[in-house]
Amino acid sequence: MSNEEERATPPGSLSHRVPDLGALELLLAVARLGSLGGAAREVGITQPAASSRIRSMERQLGVALVDRSPRGSRLTDAGALVTDWARRIVEAAEAFDAGAQALRDRRDSRLRVAASMTIAEYLLPGWLLALRAGRPDTAVSLLAGNSAAVAERLLAGEADLGFVEGVSVPPGLDSAVIAHDRLIVVTAPGHAWARRRRPLEASELAATPLILREKGSGTRQVLDAALGGLARPLIELSSTTAVKAAAVSGAGPAVLSELAVGEELAMRRLVRVPVEGVALARDLRAVWPTGHRPVGPARELLSLTRGKSGPSGA
Repeated sequence: MSNEEERATPPGSLSHRVPDLGALELLLAVARLGSLGGAAREVGITQPAASSRIRSMERQLGVALVDRSPRGSRLTDAGALVTDWARRIVEAAEAFDAGAQALRDRRDSRLRVAASMTIAEYLLPGWLLALRAGRPDTAVSLLAGNSAAVAERLLAGEADLGFVEGVSVPPGLDSAVIAHDRLIVVTAPGHAWARRRRPLEASELAATPLILREKGSGTRQVLDAALGGLARPLIELSSTTAVKAAAVSGAGPAVLSELAVGEELAMRRLVRVPVEGVALARDLRAVWPTGHRPVGPARELLSLTRGKSGPSGA
């Protein structure tokens, strides 16, 4: 504490006589778990740090709070009484935090989301519906583009949360994996590949012109990485829907997320072509500017994405 802070906090003030909130939460955890080590893990500190915090609180209050033994930790009679008081203080702090959150919610009544095309088309609508159920007053705007465009939006401060599908996290962004996806090769039923029994190998896939997403898209990044940058475009299109429509029309084979073609495969408008020796799995990630963890509606949407399954779960 600085000299200025000491002058602003008289020795007789409550801050000198009442343990801090973290210490009270630790004491409540000891009472609930009967273990100092378990309480330390719950609040996210080491056991020596927890022991030190309890001893400091005992010195501050002038009474023993916890009896420690090889069988665990038990509250003293004084500790049990202090725990009851501590619970009221922690509950009051939680009410305080809820009130402050309500004030922040007024400020955070909008959410700007940037998402790469596959996520925007096939996953984000469900997440936004779930968000709306919990936050009906939040106005959401969606900026859809490829993964490179998502990164640009976030770094320019034009979006609060982004979603990308590429092989790596764009520079300047932190991320969390929210789901797993796989690219698959598909073609119209009339194409020769639709009848083949032997899986395609990487060399054959690389040698064949394909209907592809544009450079900068997450789908293209994954395919280029899998083929060593040798993918040959027959047509380059800027949306998953356009690639899928071209493949259905018989223009040629395409590489798409399995998220995007479930209905077409079920209806036999497209046929999945087996492939071996090509790494087409990918992570789907939420991203945000480095050092700026999502807050408000963005944090809630991030939590929802982890609770909703993608093609292989989150």
